[in-house]
Amino acid sequence: MHHTPASPTDDIVPKEADASKRSGQASPSGNEDAQTATIHDIPPRRTRDFTDLTHAVAALLAMVAILLIAAYLNGMTKGVETDARNAGQALDWLMDVPTTMLQQLTAVCIVISVLIQILMNREWLHSVVSILALLSGYACCALLSAGLHATGSINLISALASNGTGASPLSLLPDIYAGLGAFLTVAGPRRIHSTVRWGWNTLYIVAAILVIVSWHSVPGVLVSFALARVIGMLIRFAAGSENKGIWGKHLVEALRGVGIDAASLARRIEANNDNAVIQTCVDDDLIENSRIYDVTDTKGHDYVVSVLDDQKHSAGYFSQLWQWIRLNGVVVRRDRSAQDAMHHHLAMLLGLRNIGLQTPSAYGVADAAESSILIFDSNTRLAPCDLQHMSDAQARDLLAYLSHANMRGYTHRRITPSTIALLDGATPVIAGWQNGDCASNAANMALDKVQLLALLCASIGVERSIAAARDIWGDATLIDIAPFVQKAAVPAATRAMPGWDKHLLGALRDRLKTLLSEDADEPLETVTLSRFSLRSFIALTLTIVAIAVIFTQLRPDAMIQAIRNANPWWALLCMLFSMVAWMGTGLTLAAFMDKDKRHIFGIFCSQAASGFTAVSMPAGVGPAFVNLQFLRKSGYKNTSATAIMSAVVVSQALTTVALLLGIGIFSGRNTLSGMVPTNTLIIAIAIVALVISLAMIIPPVRKKIITTYLPIVRSYARQLVEMLTKPKEFGIAIAGAIILNLAIGMGFWAALLAFGYRTNPIETMFIFILANTLGSAVPTPGGLGAIEAALTFAFSSVGVPAAVALSATLLYRICFYWLRIPLGALAMQWLNRHNLI
Repeated sequence: MHHTPASPTDDIVPKEADASKRSGQASPSGNEDAQTATIHDIPPRRTRDFTDLTHAVAALLAMVAILLIAAYLNGMTKGVETDARNAGQALDWLMDVPTTMLQQLTAVCIVISVLIQILMNREWLHSVVSILALLSGYACCALLSAGLHATGSINLISALASNGTGASPLSLLPDIYAGLGAFLTVAGPRRIHSTVRWGWNTLYIVAAILVIVSWHSVPGVLVSFALARVIGMLIRFAAGSENKGIWGKHLVEALRGVGIDAASLARRIEANNDNAVIQTCVDDDLIENSRIYDVTDTKGHDYVVSVLDDQKHSAGYFSQLWQWIRLNGVVVRRDRSAQDAMHHHLAMLLGLRNIGLQTPSAYGVADAAESSILIFDSNTRLAPCDLQHMSDAQARDLLAYLSHANMRGYTHRRITPSTIALLDGATPVIAGWQNGDCASNAANMALDKVQLLALLCASIGVERSIAAARDIWGDATLIDIAPFVQKAAVPAATRAMPGWDKHLLGALRDRLKTLLSEDADEPLETVTLSRFSLRSFIALTLTIVAIAVIFTQLRPDAMIQAIRNANPWWALLCMLFSMVAWMGTGLTLAAFMDKDKRHIFGIFCSQAASGFTAVSMPAGVGPAFVNLQFLRKSGYKNTSATAIMSAVVVSQALTTVALLLGIGIFSGRNTLSGMVPTNTLIIAIAIVALVISLAMIIPPVRKKIITTYLPIVRSYARQLVEMLTKPKEFGIAIAGAIILNLAIGMGFWAALLAFGYRTNPIETMFIFILANTLGSAVPTPGGLGAIEAALTFAFSSVGVPAAVALSATLLYRICFYWLRIPLGALAMQWLNRHNLI
């Protein structure tokens, strides 16, 4: 079988060299041979490692076990938590740690540090997949929390609940471990990215601290970690992980270590299908999932080099493991690593040749990095056999080949159509001995014979196969193997042959029974090989509970009655706070404007006009648009106006974040016990990084950004930095932003008081700002619908009666949205008359 080496291209060697640098492999020093050899190779592609699936299944089983223990051994889980807290009594100072700040700082530091390292390495796709894993971890944790809460199991819910998870069904489990754990799993491995290693260590330490201070429960932490591993491993398997196998000039160096000075090395591209689960080529004796190279040394001798990477070997290992699970009473080999598989394969070939059987001529084996290399002399080459036109003589040669190997204790254990080959184009042999073994038992030898006999029956028919087998093996051997003739013994590849049908095994079994003598004492009994039948095996179905998040079930008449009972004075105060908010935004805008261009009433009207634009624009977009137009009409050029408007947005954003963190720290953990998103900041960072990575993955977009938009952004950023570095102006802008946040927060506090519900104004302000920010992110006009839902859900989650929370939200929106529309329209007309917009 002839294979054409990969055609050389101009970019193959540079890619290899560049990838070698990225993978951290050192280039040879003082060795010119590797550089002078002609190398036609490409870096290994991202690989779907089946080990990731195994880890995902193991984590899933661990999660189920933890949940069962939490539900039915509640006393034990409480005991473990008590022991952990008693052991931590020496660390009483931890009780004063602001847990919310600790979680947020941990999440932000881990994500930013890991993303910086990945992005600096220009691993754009890796960063995208890692961010998706982060968001998936948070989302799946919320879904699992809701599902567990929906079970109604008091023991389970009480075991998982803690002070830090709150009363919401979506926050039963601590999501920080699910989100960050999935992120770190995909961002890894630890040996390559140091920030991932430190991220895991930091997350473990924080988990221990939060358990000791009773902020999180032990079962909740363990379930969240297990969920992280399930999600991370599944995503990593789906996206593939970087292959760390040896290739290119490093492969040339490894060959030199076993005495081969390569003059040329060329990879067979068409012989490798990276999308296949198991793929083989007969030229390297059917090594599963290997990379095949044609090598010529400096003396002109040719070799076939087979490179097996650890990640690619995992599929073959699981195939071996499945055979071990499926078959009963049969020894099946299991090679855990590529090195084990290659060393064993070489030993099998040498052993078979030693007993007089013809095999491909194996030169030797070498190990390097995460790869193992088996080298064959190309003077003896295998070629596929045409099974449909096999002669009786060829069938007898194959039967004799296997009989001789079995007689000396060697068994193949996976004889399929691809293993039937012709050595040097003439001699029929059985190839692919990597799964076989020596010193085998009678059951394995019988299975070998059944597999070969069934294959011959599908190729040349039952009668011809039996006749050949009687000549080579004899009747006694055929009678002995008859109990093993069953579907479980025959590989799926054989059953897929054109000559196979569902009645063939029955016909073969009946034909073997006719060999019994008439005076035989007992009929043939089938040996039980299969541990279970595929038809009777019922796959575990994970029931995904439909998440029905019920914000509130209220009757319309109850809401109307609640609005009628609002205190008018508190409602008026809410409206006054709405006016004060305009003053705050106006002060921020005025801080960055030149004194001669400040029109005080015009600035106030411009902020009022933003209320009118809210009818047709998303929240936040309307004020930015009005500010930009107002600045242009005030005499600023486009770049300067954009810089001032951006400085206003930055000031307000920084103030909002600072207020959230400050109030969160000083109000303690009780404020956040019922709130959902302590993850708002980290999700925002993740989304920004995701957008950047996605843009940089696409070459035309990357080029457009660097050549066209980057200079504009630099110019704009320079002006923005100049404005933000003016202490006086920036201080006034921050003061205006503080007034804005205080006004809108106190406006909702007044709305609650209008319905007779008293709350801590500081905590109310914190919850409002957070919920309002989230609701405003939804691109509906003025955040309509989203803000109402966010505010109602947020305050009802922290103990405010649902009817009061909804009524206060409606009153707040009337004062801060609906009544602003006609006032904004009047302000817009005034601005138009004075040519200020």
